[in-house]
Amino acid sequence: MSYKLLIINPGSTSTKIAVYENEKEIFGETLRHSSEEIGMFKHISDQQNFRTQVILKILEENKIDIKGLDGVVARGGLLKPIVSGTYKVNKKMLMDLKKGVQGQHASNLGAIIANEIANSVNKPSFIVDPVVVDEMEEIARLSGIPELPRKSIFHALNQKAVAKRYAKEISKNYEDINVIVAHMGGGASIGAHKNGKIIDVNNCLDGDGPFSPERSGSVPIGDLVKLCFSGKYTSEEVLKKITGKGGFVAYLNTNDARVAEAAMLVGDQKAKLVHDAMGYQVSKDIGGAAAVLDGQVDAIILTGGMAYGKPMVNLIKEKVSFIAPVVVYPGEDEMLALAQGAIRVLKGEEAEKEYI
Repeated sequence: MSYKLLIINPGSTSTKIAVYENEKEIFGETLRHSSEEIGMFKHISDQQNFRTQVILKILEENKIDIKGLDGVVARGGLLKPIVSGTYKVNKKMLMDLKKGVQGQHASNLGAIIANEIANSVNKPSFIVDPVVVDEMEEIARLSGIPELPRKSIFHALNQKAVAKRYAKEISKNYEDINVIVAHMGGGASIGAHKNGKIIDVNNCLDGDGPFSPERSGSVPIGDLVKLCFSGKYTSEEVLKKITGKGGFVAYLNTNDARVAEAAMLVGDQKAKLVHDAMGYQVSKDIGGAAAVLDGQVDAIILTGGMAYGKPMVNLIKEKVSFIAPVVVYPGEDEMLALAQGAIRVLKGEEAEKEYI
């Protein structure tokens, strides 16, 4: 049986959409939103109608009838910690996304928009492996301060997708391998995958781990406390330094890794230092993940937008290839992974999970 699905993946200044027939993409578009358009809305949830109408308009222009869909699938947002899987959108999920139980992020809009469009044609809506997938072992949660436990918030969808892709390519089950996945995009997350579970990972949403184009990474704690109480910045301004204005933005005034790489290649020494420092930090965290896996690592997977950059990939390979073979899957498999998650449920191969 063939299944036709609309896929929705909201980002801070764009909304990626695609239409799949089973696992084949038949339409795809990235809808760009200007800072002026986004700036009109005080809260992220206020963008719902604006983004929904933009999606419906582009579908209509491309003669895609939403009445012919079998379901709508979205990137999941900042919900409560949940196990990996495909979840049907329900009232509790919508309420928690609008409220922002773990914070406000553009991904919160995914399920909200998917539910609205799916309801209009009486079809189901789903999310798959949202950023709050939590499979961490208890020992990994201790931070050193009881009030500040380590959290699992990361690129769960793409990390799971590329790990399963690698397992399939070597004719093994994901549950039977150990891999380290380094997702390098606007944020960077390094996950230790052990027998089908991500047992340790950095909370890249809050800037934990390596610095990246937009995140500060883990910074000197004492100096951060002094900065917070210096009277120079509000709490919002400090948080923005960590997430949004950290990393490449802070050092090079750009969040585009391609710009940094281009500058480095024409002799900009500062750009090279910052670029290489990120690779250095990613490599350190990969080494830490190898220790978590007791050195039993089948492969190290580099993924995300920055994995297109050969200088970054080569730098990391040089530092970590002694641990395990390095496999590169540049970009993201998120849209396909969302489609696959819903198809497994619609085919009855996997039970849908309920958000409670």
